[in-house]
Amino acid sequence: MPRLTFAERERAIGRLEAGDTPEAVAATFQSHISTIYRLLQRFVITGSTADAERSGRPRVTTPRQDRHIFRSHVAHPFRTAAETARTVIGTHQAPISRQTASRRLRFRGLRNCRPARGPVLTVRHRQARLHWAQGHLNVHWQNVLFSDESRFCIDHADGRVRVRRSGYRYADNCVVENNAWGGPSLMLWGAIGHNQVLGPVIFQGLGPGPGNGVTA
Repeated sequence: MPRLTFAERERAIGRLEAGDTPEAVAATFQSHISTIYRLLQRFVITGSTADAERSGRPRVTTPRQDRHIFRSHVAHPFRTAAETARTVIGTHQAPISRQTASRRLRFRGLRNCRPARGPVLTVRHRQARLHWAQGHLNVHWQNVLFSDESRFCIDHADGRVRVRRSGYRYADNCVVENNAWGGPSLMLWGAIGHNQVLGPVIFQGLGPGPGNGVTA
């Protein structure tokens, strides 16, 4: 259930003071009834609906700094958290850590991931592509068939695999086993046209062993 905002807490207390039951207030704000009871108890004891001070280390960044961290990475997607951390002075009068910058970015939905790869395109390349697309707007695309194929490994991952370990590089549960000849795989082919879809067609090797795979 969503957390009640400060304004909603004030409105809930006002409803309770006006005579509404905690059950009715909980239904109005779509919260659990125990939340309303705890809110009422806090208001009776402290006279306020604000959160009490929490134990532990206080936040080292202000809301304004959090927005700055987020906006700097939106403007520069390849900027690292370590670079941002070195430029932000926290409330403890020292640069914040890389982990702090990463947490602020994750909280706002920015996670580090592998970038998409594409060809190197100069201004001339981009203009040529645009001119080609504009010149083929009226082409009868129903006479064109687009096809592609891809190979899938069956017994191991083809891409980069990560493992979390500490001092156990060659432990059995930390080693990715794969065959020197590549292992069994299958080829998947498909095509699309103006108003039809062909495939998928699966080309599968005859069995384990070198020379039994299908290549394109």
